[in-house]
Amino acid sequence: MKKTTSVEITEGSGNIFADLGFSNPEREQLKARLTLQIYRLIKDRGLTQAKAGEILRIKQPHVSSLMRGQSGNFSVERLMDFLTALGQDVDITVQPAPVDREARVRLFDQAIERQRKRDLARKPKPTRDRGWKREDLYTRGRSR
Repeated sequence: MKKTTSVEITEGSGNIFADLGFSNPEREQLKARLTLQIYRLIKDRGLTQAKAGEILRIKQPHVSSLMRGQSGNFSVERLMDFLTALGQDVDITVQPAPVDREARVRLFDQAIERQRKRDLARKPKPTRDRGWKREDLYTRGRSR
């Protein structure tokens, strides 16, 4: 007979570092997101770790650590310097927090935001069973 065990599931806060009890979870999450951006830029450009190290002015083993998501040795400021070395603008906005929540630190990634907007704007492709006529399927995109 199989022994069943119950598993307790707890909803996360949205910040894994806070959930794990890190002393400064907002900073750690910011560092993780900046490191992810650096990783994506290096991968998208097809840079070797040695070439990326030249651009970032760090040694290849440190690039290797970044590529594995280990940003612990670098400050937020240094990670932002890496992004500017890779040709990215880094904008910091300071504004009052609404009274109904605590102040926070967050990173706005324009590439992710553009993709989210494209996904929201993308409409499902029409099919015949959604009321399209057969001739519409063949003439869609062409002027009549």
